[in-house]
Amino acid sequence: CWEVRKHNSSEWCRFIQSNPDCQLEGGFLDYLQGVFCAFPPRLLPLAVTLYALWLLYLFIILGVTAEKFFCPNLSAISTNLKLSHNVAVLSLTSPLHGVTFLAFGNGAPDVFSAVVAFSDPRTAGLAIGAVFGAGVFVTTVVAGGIALVKPFTAASRPFLRDVIFYMVAVFLTFMVLYFGRITLGEALGYLGLYIFYVFTVVLCTWIHRRQRREGLVPPSPWEPEMPTDTEEQESLGTNSGDYGEEYQPLLPSRESSLRILTTALSPLDYRKWRRKPWYWRLFKVFKVPVELVLLLTVPVVDPDKDDLNWKRPLNCLHVLTSPLLCVLTLKSGTYGLYQIQGVFPVWGLVTLVGFVLAVIIFITTSNEEPPKYHCVFAFLGFLASAMWINAAATELVNILRTLGIIFQLSNTVLGLTLLAWGNSIGDTFSDLTMARQGYPRMAFSACFGGIIFNILVGVGLGCLLQMTSSQVVKLEPDSLLVWILAGALGLSLVFSFVSVPAQCFQLGKAYGICLILYYLAFLCLALLTEFRVIRLSA
Repeated sequence: CWEVRKHNSSEWCRFIQSNPDCQLEGGFLDYLQGVFCAFPPRLLPLAVTLYALWLLYLFIILGVTAEKFFCPNLSAISTNLKLSHNVAVLSLTSPLHGVTFLAFGNGAPDVFSAVVAFSDPRTAGLAIGAVFGAGVFVTTVVAGGIALVKPFTAASRPFLRDVIFYMVAVFLTFMVLYFGRITLGEALGYLGLYIFYVFTVVLCTWIHRRQRREGLVPPSPWEPEMPTDTEEQESLGTNSGDYGEEYQPLLPSRESSLRILTTALSPLDYRKWRRKPWYWRLFKVFKVPVELVLLLTVPVVDPDKDDLNWKRPLNCLHVLTSPLLCVLTLKSGTYGLYQIQGVFPVWGLVTLVGFVLAVIIFITTSNEEPPKYHCVFAFLGFLASAMWINAAATELVNILRTLGIIFQLSNTVLGLTLLAWGNSIGDTFSDLTMARQGYPRMAFSACFGGIIFNILVGVGLGCLLQMTSSQVVKLEPDSLLVWILAGALGLSLVFSFVSVPAQCFQLGKAYGICLILYYLAFLCLALLTEFRVIRLSA
């Protein structure tokens, strides 16, 4: 399909329509047809601009869905399943990162993007580029930025453990690329290595805490405790002029179902809106449509609230909209539009069953108290938000492939730049903000710990789901750039593995500057290789 730009502009549309390689897998929009058939050649810059804006908006959709809907429901599920809080949300209570549910929540956009990219051999380079590119970016730019913002003493044993595991994962991926294929046993090995990593984290944490109780380990450098949501709300209530006792009703009153529904569907907090700066408001305007649609289709269970975020009219509406969303986004609506015996569509049956269940729930529950089965809504919200992320990731991969064809760029370079940056931007801001607030050890641990989930589960699960009867997935490197990318990630890990202990785990601005300069040098080398300034001799 790359040959399209070599033809005369009048032949672009015919070439796209007749070439099987130009057919995009999945997705709701055909971006290649749009740019080469719907737009005349002279308006190609306009089409590229619109695609770039849509690409940015897809990243916003991924971020909002993961942060406000996917992660909260995962937290509720872990609470309902009586899982250990230290395993599910370690990063909230110690320098260790969350290795199960929190890692899955934070890494959901990366993993779903990798799974979608691996589903088509033509876009597998996107997944490799994104997994390795995000690894280089996070372990250099983000880790270096934390050291620049707040010099600190790293947690020695968690750091060494995470770097060793990550180097093993990178080496395994390097060997898979060298042999050009991944077998069923190797894909399961990726997932098995992550399970072993989770076991190691839990065991090390238990041993460390036992030693501290027995006085065998000196106390670690002090970090202030993270304020809870309740403490934050109390501080806002006493310090902000917008919040105060006058907003609290003197007597409890029962709200009507219509008022509960309209309040629950409002993505704006007007008192918070007045306090925020203009750039926050501008970004919020772009997020409001996404949040409104997500509020309509994804239930959220909050164990920290007294009512568990039970909104009877809205939750009854979710019984109808969430299953409908799932069938209409699964395989880009293929299953939802299927006609049962050629007469009745699947989406119609789902709508009918959902409507009946919604009416039953509305009649048998009250606005004031959630039902005993309210935890089921957490699983429903988890599934619905996962389908949203999967749909957005599919569109993301397709539009990146389209941009690659337009600009004659390889999937690998698009993965290590646009896809890696887009998926890492949220972690970058959260880690740097955490460092500025006085938690650099926690943020630094997240750099090396969180991305282990992305590479092991992203590659392992992505390839496992694509296994055919031959039980082999081909992963043949398409250029020298793949080897430069793998080598750059491995070298950055070796540099940190050697230099951090050499500094007695005292990380300052010099370490941060070195990491950022390393990333800039790597990026220049990657781009020079992509544009064939640097190439292997025949």
